[in-house]
Amino acid sequence: MTYESPEAQDARIDVAALFGGVVQRLPRILLVTLALLALTFVLLLFVPRSYDSSASILVEPRGNVYSRALNEQAPSSSGGEAGVVSSQIELIKSRDTLLKVIDLLDLRSVPEFNGAGSGGFSPMSMVTRLLGRGASTPMSIDETVLNSLYERLNVSQERDSRLISVVVSSTDPQLAADIANAVANAHVTRRAELSLSDTAEASAWLRDEIAKLRITVTDAETAVANFKVDNDLFIGSNNTSLADQQVSAVASQITAAQERKNTALSRAALIRTMLGNGQSIDGVADVRGSVVIQQLSQEKGRLQGEKAQRAATLLNNHPAIQALTAQIAELDKQIGIEGRRVADALEAEAQVEAGLEASLQADLTRAKSSSSSVTQDTVTLDALQREAKAQRDLLEGYLQRYSEAVSRTDTNSALPDVRVVSIAAPSVTPASPKTALLLISVGFVSLAVQVGLVIFGDLTSGRAIVKVRPPEEQDELDEAAVVAEEMEPDAAVDYPDAYAVAQPEAPYVTLAEVEPVAVIDDAPVQEPAIQGFKQRFSRLANMRGQIAAKVEHEVAPKAPEPVATVATPPRPAVSLVQFSELASDLVLGRTHLVILAATNANADCELLAEELAEDALARGLSVALVDAGSARIADAPGLTDLSADTASFGDVVHKSADNSFAEVPWGTGRVLSRSSTKPLTLVEALGDIYEVVVLITGRVGMNSSLPFFSGIDGRLVLVAGPNDDLNAVAEKRQMLLDAGFERCEVATAPTRVAA
Repeated sequence: MTYESPEAQDARIDVAALFGGVVQRLPRILLVTLALLALTFVLLLFVPRSYDSSASILVEPRGNVYSRALNEQAPSSSGGEAGVVSSQIELIKSRDTLLKVIDLLDLRSVPEFNGAGSGGFSPMSMVTRLLGRGASTPMSIDETVLNSLYERLNVSQERDSRLISVVVSSTDPQLAADIANAVANAHVTRRAELSLSDTAEASAWLRDEIAKLRITVTDAETAVANFKVDNDLFIGSNNTSLADQQVSAVASQITAAQERKNTALSRAALIRTMLGNGQSIDGVADVRGSVVIQQLSQEKGRLQGEKAQRAATLLNNHPAIQALTAQIAELDKQIGIEGRRVADALEAEAQVEAGLEASLQADLTRAKSSSSSVTQDTVTLDALQREAKAQRDLLEGYLQRYSEAVSRTDTNSALPDVRVVSIAAPSVTPASPKTALLLISVGFVSLAVQVGLVIFGDLTSGRAIVKVRPPEEQDELDEAAVVAEEMEPDAAVDYPDAYAVAQPEAPYVTLAEVEPVAVIDDAPVQEPAIQGFKQRFSRLANMRGQIAAKVEHEVAPKAPEPVATVATPPRPAVSLVQFSELASDLVLGRTHLVILAATNANADCELLAEELAEDALARGLSVALVDAGSARIADAPGLTDLSADTASFGDVVHKSADNSFAEVPWGTGRVLSRSSTKPLTLVEALGDIYEVVVLITGRVGMNSSLPFFSGIDGRLVLVAGPNDDLNAVAEKRQMLLDAGFERCEVATAPTRVAA
């Protein structure tokens, strides 16, 4: 605990104070802003007006089904192709394109571009001249016009598109539109010329290659014809020899015969297997195709239906049911016999197919032997044909391309990959200077800078900085704030200024010797303990009123009656703080919170606390007395009830009528709750309201309440009794210092002396 050290608190900005400072200086801010706006408007009147005109160019392939070649596919137009658009932009800004525009519009004779008129002067040129770069060597007229056109030309790509905007600025709106259209048309014309030049060069190369290929193709086709005649090779359909076609046909017939044989054998085996397992063969396709089996199946179905009909009224051992069952069994037997006949027929069919397969195998062997020699000659023939076909295809492709290229060498025969989609028109409103925007910007900057300077001045001076309490105490301080509003003085006495500063120490009267004059609270008396609080409030308020009346009427104070004196026998072991010094610090404001801890008995602290309260009240100060160490159980709520959450802040603070004195008793509980921080919060709140706060923590020991208030900023005083051993007092003082308290002073309790 430090002695009157500033409390470590957070700080916040008082927005209301900042706003008040800005409002107070608002006339000056508005006056300066209006002056700057007027000056800016006057300067803009002398700035030449500039007009912008824009033309748009679309970059995309322009072929269609009528203008493309026969086998030429349509170009793809998907994707942004930022690189393609960037290349077009550089071509538009190239020297060759702009020189064509200069020649077309004769910009060399325009003063705005040749540097002869006011249009040749620009802020950029002024800066370059100031830097010493503008007057090095004289430039030609073309360079001057090109530089002026570069400064006024802006070519950019529209976001996420193939559209290029050509924007030209000029003091003449019609000239700006003409230049923008001329630049766009010059670029389209140049792209068309480049396409035509490429086509003409390709036509010349194709003509030479076609002449060479005609000779090569003739030689290759002659070699193929001679080989066929010499080797007696005849090519049938599908470009294959007759021998190969014969071998292929026989092989196909053999495969078909094998399939039919295997199918017949499989079906016959299936029928015999089902008959052997006693299964029904009605589902087999070959069996269903037999006329006999179809009739037997129909008869069997009829009998089964009749049996089902009679079974509804007859038992299974009825003669009619047994007869029907026997007939159905006989039919199943006949169906089985007929199924075996079908299987025999399928096996016979398989034998026929086997014989056919054997004869076809013999024919295949003969065909292979006759085509062996033809195959060797075919390999050579195929090689000659491939060579001839390759040369012929190449010649035909070149001939088609040459014909198309010759037809596209004329003017306007090829469509360039760019087109003008928006023509520039003369602008009716100037693009610069933007008077409204500039005035708004100047006004906004002026207001922002001036308001910022005012706020910065208030912050640096500290007028807009207020201290705030830690966040963890905010909830409790909300309730304490309500108590603070209730405890604000509402009928304070107007004391003379003579008692607002330190006065020479005068004799003072103890609380016990002043008779009560008036009742200070209109609340009904409930218990004896509350009556004691009211009597003490009455004595203190009466004494304060008497002293103020004496000063007000300039009446010399009467000789005081014998009062209590503080017995401070000299004790060399430890230095003692005098009562007069402690009282003077309270009056002068060097100390506003005194924490009293007793070495032996709490009564010593209570006696010293009463003396300090009487002296402060006599000097016109407001006093709050907090009992946190007597442990005297009372009927009125106090500090123990607050710590136990059984009473609110307003219930435990007992005030005088003029709010100059407040007392917080021990309460109805036996001990303070060590988990509660409300006692500490209450003392801090009282310190913000009252000029003097005296806190009694009781005898130093295990039951002392001093640890509850270890974090509070106040002056710790260890009160020793008249008969206490000074060495024991020094030991307890050292114990408090070792416990973490930075400073601890020692004072002796006053002793009352009878008159």
